[in-house]
Amino acid sequence: MPQVVRSRIRALHGPPPVPQMPHRFRSLADREALAVLHRAARTLLDSLPELTDRLVEALREQEPAYRAAIETEPAEIWQEVHHSLRHNVASLIQPREFREAAHRTSRWIGESRAEQGVPLDAVMHAFRMGGAMVWQDLVDDTARRHPEDTRLLVHVAADVWNFVDEHCAVVAEAYRQAERRLSWRRENRQRLMTAALLDGTARIADLPDAALMLGLPVQGRYAVLAVTGPSRTPHGAGRPPLTLAEGVPALWHTAGDVELAVLPLGTGALAAEAGVAGGEEGTDPSGAATAGGPGTDAGTGPVDELAELAARLTVPPGTRVGISSVVDGLASVGDARVLAETALRACPASGGTVLLDEHLPTALVVSSPGLGAALADRVFGQLDALDPADRDVLVETLTAWLDADGSAQRAGARLYCHRNTVLNRLRRFEQLTGRCLTRPTDAVEVSLALAARRLLAG
Repeated sequence: MPQVVRSRIRALHGPPPVPQMPHRFRSLADREALAVLHRAARTLLDSLPELTDRLVEALREQEPAYRAAIETEPAEIWQEVHHSLRHNVASLIQPREFREAAHRTSRWIGESRAEQGVPLDAVMHAFRMGGAMVWQDLVDDTARRHPEDTRLLVHVAADVWNFVDEHCAVVAEAYRQAERRLSWRRENRQRLMTAALLDGTARIADLPDAALMLGLPVQGRYAVLAVTGPSRTPHGAGRPPLTLAEGVPALWHTAGDVELAVLPLGTGALAAEAGVAGGEEGTDPSGAATAGGPGTDAGTGPVDELAELAARLTVPPGTRVGISSVVDGLASVGDARVLAETALRACPASGGTVLLDEHLPTALVVSSPGLGAALADRVFGQLDALDPADRDVLVETLTAWLDADGSAQRAGARLYCHRNTVLNRLRRFEQLTGRCLTRPTDAVEVSLALAARRLLAG
């Protein structure tokens, strides 16, 4: 065989990109060269089953991505290869009549392989292997039957390779379109399943499938994080509204004006750090408060893990974050979402992070806004008759005193006044409201009313 023909065969596995062929078959060769091509192609059609056998066997041996499909569905793969070869070889003879049918077959193969998860590189390699075999058989048949005409095939070689590249482009485009559709469907299913978990509407029977789809354990400890802000925009794919610590897994979901994150606990870097901290100290008040609670083994610290998470959040200014308590199992994620949104309501309007387990009294107030407002009016109603500036001074002093754990000295330092001034203002508050701040029940009532006044105002 002429060396130029062999070199083209070797070059087939890496051809340069070429523009698609137009609807009409174009060739630089004369009628004699085309006649040689058509004659060899007709002979090839007669021996198509044997060519199909060789190509399928070559795919099985040389392309691992096809091997499993060939071994499990040999008849289906053989028919697919035969169908493709028949239309493509016929297109070399009658391009107008068979070109569109050949394209449909190539598109169908590209879509099917995308749905089966066969890599695109493997599909392209299979098509180039088929093109190489077709060309080699065309050359071999001509050399055997009409050796004097072999030189003429050189004139149509470029058209054959353009034809192969054209179908590779068709397959690649169909594959990518199918891949985009599959990706959208998969993401949509994940979105719907995540919404069902967070809404608490997921069926128990669906939890194993949901766990597999979302990469989450059915059993295990979970928390939910809720985020919102004054200028919040949807975070989009792969862009959460705030930055979690490195190594912390999170499944994000948008629900109205709130972003929610499902947090599987005990699997990331924070779990290890919290466990070490809990083991070293052993006296953390938040850890002790939850020891032996639901989903917690003695000696571990789920609140420590959540506190570590909250401490390492990167929260944009003005953003409000609420973190739920720990719940057991994927079926309880909906309960965690309710707790996270309760924590979010307990977050100041100016922004910040609220860990529910550290603000349970405040959470009680915001869980029942009507009762909270009634309590605030009951305690602070007598102050409304005062001048607003005078009223604000009393409320500010009361807030500073409570934040200072009842220390007039520290409250005075915060307010830049003498401790006696603090005590005088507190006595005036007691006189106006009829409450005694040294009486435990009154102190609790005043503290809850103050939280309700701050969080439910407006």
